[in-house]
Amino acid sequence: MSDTRLREDICRYGRSLFERGLTPGSSGNISVRLADGGWLVTPTNASLGFLDPARLARLDAQGRLVSGDTPTKEIPLHAALYDSRPQARAVVHLHSTHAVAVSMLPDIDPRAALPPLTPYYLMRCGQTALVPYFRPGDPAVADAIRGLAGRYASVLLANHGPVVAGETLEGAVFATEELEETARLHLLLRNLNPRHLTPGQIADLVKTFKLTLPDGG
Repeated sequence: MSDTRLREDICRYGRSLFERGLTPGSSGNISVRLADGGWLVTPTNASLGFLDPARLARLDAQGRLVSGDTPTKEIPLHAALYDSRPQARAVVHLHSTHAVAVSMLPDIDPRAALPPLTPYYLMRCGQTALVPYFRPGDPAVADAIRGLAGRYASVLLANHGPVVAGETLEGAVFATEELEETARLHLLLRNLNPRHLTPGQIADLVKTFKLTLPDGG
């Protein structure tokens, strides 16, 4: 895919996410890894709803700015996902309301922050890890992500928001949206004893769709 098309796609998806209230103000960031190992990434303090394709940051394979505006401060976060998941070609990080809310709950399993409520959550996200709080842009978050050893494509940053890696930009966006909807369902159903997918149903999804889950599924 051409550089021009990738830039247009980042701006198009960014605007869609912003207009639906999935990341307010100038929060959130998107990156795409290029064939030469470099990246296209959204600028710092830029609203995803009003991106300019020509002003996206272009980084080389060493993470140095080649052209465009100063990139997001969350570069360490993106780099850690790319480093630990070689198949990843895009990363989306949002401050979506329900996912952030779930990241603040006291009784969340860090190995499975959301329960298996729907088949599409498992098909798009797998399972979601929860990592401790780090200030935005803190390089230490990269160590926490790398500590997951590439087992998770979907991660919740405590008190901050979701970050999702995908094999395509579209896939990363769809997975982030699915994570947010699952977080919303989880909050709606708390204390109502909802019916989760059974181990047998999960095994069927894993077999049918060739899923790889962090717990070995």
